Amino acid sequence: MNLLILAIFKYYDFFVTEFAQLFHISTDGLLLKVILPVGISFYTFQALSYSIDVYRGKIEPTKDIIAFFAFISFFPQLVAGPIERATNLLPQFLKKREFNYDTAVDGMRQILWGLFKKIVVADNCAVYVDEVFKTYTDQSGSTLLLAAIFFTFQIYGDFSGYSDIAIGTAKLFGIKLMRNFNVPYFSRDIAEFWRRWHISLTTWFRDYVYIPLGGSRVSKGKVIRNTFIIFLLSGFWHGANWTFIAWGAYHAILFLPLILTGKNRKYTNQVAEGRILPTLKETGQMLLTFFLAVLGWIIFRAESIGQAWEYVCGMCDVSLFTVFIKKKIALSNVIFITIMLVVEWLQRGEEHGMELSRISQVWIRTLIYYVLVLILIIASGKSSTFIYFQF
Repeated sequence: MNLLILAIFKYYDFFVTEFAQLFHISTDGLLLKVILPVGISFYTFQALSYSIDVYRGKIEPTKDIIAFFAFISFFPQLVAGPIERATNLLPQFLKKREFNYDTAVDGMRQILWGLFKKIVVADNCAVYVDEVFKTYTDQSGSTLLLAAIFFTFQIYGDFSGYSDIAIGTAKLFGIKLMRNFNVPYFSRDIAEFWRRWHISLTTWFRDYVYIPLGGSRVSKGKVIRNTFIIFLLSGFWHGANWTFIAWGAYHAILFLPLILTGKNRKYTNQVAEGRILPTLKETGQMLLTFFLAVLGWIIFRAESIGQAWEYVCGMCDVSLFTVFIKKKIALSNVIFITIMLVVEWLQRGEEHGMELSRISQVWIRTLIYYVLVLILIIASGKSSTFIYFQF
């Protein structure tokens, strides 16, 4: 029933349109053209996790209907996650909570960092990205590459920023949500990237789809099948468009060599652990993984597979080697992204960028907060809707 609701609202028109095009049938009177309910992809998966966990005996079915619906529709993470599990979130609604000052302060810090990533990084990058993607056929290869890199940081700042705001807001109410991002652009291979990107969705598909299918403890053929299933489902979860499916297939192809050779869990620790700077090898691995992610995000951002192909072809033109930073907005974006990367690199072992417990001097921490607020006021770009609201 949960999946049926999702299928009707999110995928019915897509399948009807594709079927009609395949057999040259008119869609007049067949399309529902309904508005997608807010957050349906997120709370559907939360409801599914409850049903499955009860069936598996991991949790007892709750008799408290208020707590159940609070779990399904908890407002901070309702529209864009993290996708919570009943085993984690539901028990928190069933016990008495008391206000904790330290937890609330940490929540405010996390909200501040989330606002910085969204308002300063993502919204400013969006202006440049939207302009280039609208006129991509007239742009040089270097401009296309820069826009693709900016979108890579836009979607990260947008989505991880929302997650930080949601997790921080929940802390104000004494609720602990799971971490959804763990510095994914410092990953050394694609497998590590997926352990650090949209963690709640990745682990959901792992626990409720991949492992029940046999995971990697089956024949090589079934491992390939299982890998493609979870990545294609992950892509299709994002929306009813072939670009999302192609994006999922692209990452499945990158992931397969690692899982078939047993190297998919080679990097489970933080990069450069115990060191300030990474080694030359680690730097090369991170840059390669980042570049592969950039190519994937072009497919994700494009309106069609054809547009994605044309964009990549245009990016590979000889004009790639021309000077591209011609606009002030591009230079300011580079500065904002650099600030974000430096903070997250220094804080890569912490839960979020503003967890400054290692800085004992109160005045230094306070100064950092005020500087961030000042940047938020001065550098706030054109407001744009959170990207993941559409899913």
